[in-house]
Amino acid sequence: MRRRTFTTSLGAAAVAASALPAPVLAKPGPQGGDAYSWKNVVVNCGGFVPGIVFNETEPNLIYARTDVAGAFRWQEETRTWKPLTDWVSRDKWGYQYVVSMASDPVETDRVYAAVGAYTISWDGNNGAVLYSDDRGETWGVAELPFKQGGNMPGRGMGERLAVNPADNAELYLGAPSGNGLWRSKDYGRTWAKVESFPNPGNFVVDPDNEYLSDNQGVIWIDFDQIGGKIYVGVADPADPLYVSEDGGATWQAVPGAAEALGNADGNRTIPKQSAVDNTNGYLYVITSWDPGPYNGGPASGRGGRIQRLSTQTGEWTDITPPYNPGRPVPGFGAVTVDRQNPGTLMASTCNNWGPDEILFRSTDSGATWSLSWDLVSENVRTDRFVMDSTDSPWLDWRGTDNGASYAVKHGWMIEGLAIDPHNSDRIMWGTGATIWGTESLTQWDTQGELIGENEAGERVALPVDRFTVGVRAEGIEMTWVRDLAALGGTLVSAMGDVNGFVHTDLGRAERMFHGGWGGQSLDYAASDPDVIVGSGDVHSDTAGHVTVSTDRGQTWQDATRPAGVQNGSGGTVAITADAKVIVWSPNNTDKTPFYSTDRGQTWQSVQGLPAGARVRSDRVDASVVYAYSGGKFFRSNDAGKTFADTGATGLPAEGVDDFRVAPGNKGHVWLCGRSDKAEVATGLWRSKDGGTTWTRIAAVDLAIGVGFGKAASRRGYPAIYISADVEGQEGIFRSIDCGTTWIRINDDAHQWGFAGSAITGDPNIYGRVYLTARGIVYGDIA
Repeated sequence: MRRRTFTTSLGAAAVAASALPAPVLAKPGPQGGDAYSWKNVVVNCGGFVPGIVFNETEPNLIYARTDVAGAFRWQEETRTWKPLTDWVSRDKWGYQYVVSMASDPVETDRVYAAVGAYTISWDGNNGAVLYSDDRGETWGVAELPFKQGGNMPGRGMGERLAVNPADNAELYLGAPSGNGLWRSKDYGRTWAKVESFPNPGNFVVDPDNEYLSDNQGVIWIDFDQIGGKIYVGVADPADPLYVSEDGGATWQAVPGAAEALGNADGNRTIPKQSAVDNTNGYLYVITSWDPGPYNGGPASGRGGRIQRLSTQTGEWTDITPPYNPGRPVPGFGAVTVDRQNPGTLMASTCNNWGPDEILFRSTDSGATWSLSWDLVSENVRTDRFVMDSTDSPWLDWRGTDNGASYAVKHGWMIEGLAIDPHNSDRIMWGTGATIWGTESLTQWDTQGELIGENEAGERVALPVDRFTVGVRAEGIEMTWVRDLAALGGTLVSAMGDVNGFVHTDLGRAERMFHGGWGGQSLDYAASDPDVIVGSGDVHSDTAGHVTVSTDRGQTWQDATRPAGVQNGSGGTVAITADAKVIVWSPNNTDKTPFYSTDRGQTWQSVQGLPAGARVRSDRVDASVVYAYSGGKFFRSNDAGKTFADTGATGLPAEGVDDFRVAPGNKGHVWLCGRSDKAEVATGLWRSKDGGTTWTRIAAVDLAIGVGFGKAASRRGYPAIYISADVEGQEGIFRSIDCGTTWIRINDDAHQWGFAGSAITGDPNIYGRVYLTARGIVYGDIA
């Protein structure tokens, strides 16, 4: 995900809450403004859902946490999720990265979220615990004196945040980075370190890689309601589990835990998740050699275990499923118990990459297990359920079934797996792309075996009455949107993780237009918007980075790849106003930009541009293409073949994520500048002469993205939309007078953290704006 660094500081061991409920009324913009209504362009998730939390005492009260898009609450009447953290402002952007959630089982209106983006230098902010007394409609904030990592390795472990069911004013929080165990005794308002807890963890994935170098710390907290014990899992293979029998006053290492949880088959493993059966008196713990979510499967024979601890006797029993089709025993991702049927539990693999993830189910406390699918032969498998991706047709990734490897999979990165404590038939699980679920789960137990033998002793598939698993992600939107092109009736998006989409119906999930292509940049021909070009990252040595459509995105043809361009070099792409020339500037390479006069079938090197320059075409003059690099602005007057520095001065040398060209106005270029460095100029610049001279827009202090839409009047200048700071206020702004005046069009309930790195208006609908936020958000004048 794109990131921005801010700095704060807190140092007290006990930190007080700041009462900052999510506002519902807009602050007025610098010039006042129209009221806007906001919706998502529907993709249905498109990112990682590491946690699904059912309230244990109130039916249908369910929360989902995402790694980059905030928290959500289930709405049973519509079977959709409601976003709860769109109020997060840009300076607190990390609050949309949710580490853990806890739903109060006693006072069920109370809910909590531990938040924070990164525990390393990428993020200058500390984490926080958000608390709500109205199911997430409004929130208070308890800031913490350490960072939390909602988008760090290990974010699917936990839950790190837990409410004590015996005293619901008391919460526990497991911290990363050696910060230990923390506790609140006043419903999450203030927090203090549990000084008596002896082990802050020590497990590091890779000390030589900054992203993987953090101590995973204290992982989860669970409560034995039979004996009143509190269990805490720690990322320390030599000492992975602790227990308190006196309400958290003192803590002891659990005997036998190191052998059971920390050293599976001679490999160092850690206890990723736990689940308690408070009827039979069991604590179930899954382990893996990697905290996930990217690794965790059987690497070099390394895997994990499922261990069962009798909370009354202290006896450990290894209940690891004995069979993983064609692979070593995997690392596990999640574990859940059926509270309506004690003794029934399920677990998932984590990144069992081929041919699919596996869900395991036991109805006898782990003594025996059945699998969600099994191999009949190398290329034939039999399944307990059908995966129905109708509501998210893109989940086939534009692939087809290939033997035992299906295009639509159980998923990957399965670490959020939960059986409804009130309904044994309902289960949901999060993946790296969606949430799957069913309300027919117990049919599994009547199906019997999947594989048998015929008279010749050969493995054969047995008949199974399969149930259906479908998408349960509606309302969650979290795609990594890198660019947008609004053509009027058609919206095209380039996305980093899920490639890209062509939407003709904003309220329906479409099939992605490209597979295996991490979209970066889009452009269309001003005189013929049916002609669209896109650039993206590819991970094949032969695949082209540029793709072209001549029928408004219905079909696409990949361009060839110039010699020497490496993988992952999507960069930016432009097409001249007459659709005759494509200019492509790859990134992550020392190759200078290229141009093509045959829609990418052959390429020639551009003259006069440095490698990695950003390129855009003029919207009127087909001979003009623009470029920016390192504070210099370039122009081509021969359709992108050669470029020259315009000699412009005063532009920022860094912090320019993009510049855009106004439609219908020859030579009108707008450039955004943002930076965290005080010595670097920030703001919004405008040129009316093709980039030779520039005027800084005085009211704009910092600009992230700029785009254009239909003018307010027949002969007016295109409406300009920016994500910016205007006169000291951050937000989404619109100008209809060429940037002379601005109005803020979003409100404090709709801020979406760091939003608007790509933003554009609609060419046919005045006032409509599309922007990158939590996925793609669009707004209309209410």
